[in-house]
Amino acid sequence: MARKAKSENTAKPRKAKPNKTRTRRLKRAPGKPLYAQVEEIIRGRLIDNYWKPGDVLPSEFDLARELSVSQGTVRKALNDMVAENLLERRQGRGTFVSEYTERRALFLYFNLIGHDGERAMPVSRVLACEQRPATEHERNRLDLAPGAAVIALHRVRTLEDKPAIVERLTLPQELFPGLGGEAKLPENLYRFYQGEYGVTVAKAGESVRAVAADPLEAQLLGVMPDAPLLEIDRVAVTIDGRPVEWRVSRCNTANYSYVAERG
Repeated sequence: MARKAKSENTAKPRKAKPNKTRTRRLKRAPGKPLYAQVEEIIRGRLIDNYWKPGDVLPSEFDLARELSVSQGTVRKALNDMVAENLLERRQGRGTFVSEYTERRALFLYFNLIGHDGERAMPVSRVLACEQRPATEHERNRLDLAPGAAVIALHRVRTLEDKPAIVERLTLPQELFPGLGGEAKLPENLYRFYQGEYGVTVAKAGESVRAVAADPLEAQLLGVMPDAPLLEIDRVAVTIDGRPVEWRVSRCNTANYSYVAERG
């Protein structure tokens, strides 16, 4: 049965590393807003895993002093990154590097909602997982060099004990060595990428269209061949814009609606 979203992690936060070996002052670039330069430095530290998911950042005062800027400039930079879901503010506790909890994965990247308005984490069954050379189309979607290898994953996902989604995922093999071996993959793959491989999905671009179920999809989803399905084509990218996952989901929406929230 589909699992409801769990509550947020309340474990004691990890403190970020002291900045003794990382201290740097801004080299002010003419024509570039100061807050954008601060944001660039903080973003670079996230890319380098200098601050890891769950770490609490230094205070605005400490960052401002380190970078020789005002607290207001630091606050503007942090606010922009909070809006991108790269950081999160916790009342009375500080600013933290975002982690992928089940709740966050559901509300940011899973848009199928039952007619009762409830969201639930699908339960997945892997049908096939292989490592092979990337096709030309896969190289284009993931920005890979000729000869690059990928991990191709095929799975079916159930909601309320009924098959609802057939998915094909393609990942750059060099970023995920060993993925898909004997170990069972968790439902929250973005959290798994982040925790096991240090790969943080910052955002994803989606396109949707109506398609007809092919014979295999019809069999897996319990519908007639050529039945209408909703296809969600998504490429997920890291903080520095590198594509790390191409996912094509074909969904039976007879009992579900696709809902995209804005603002």
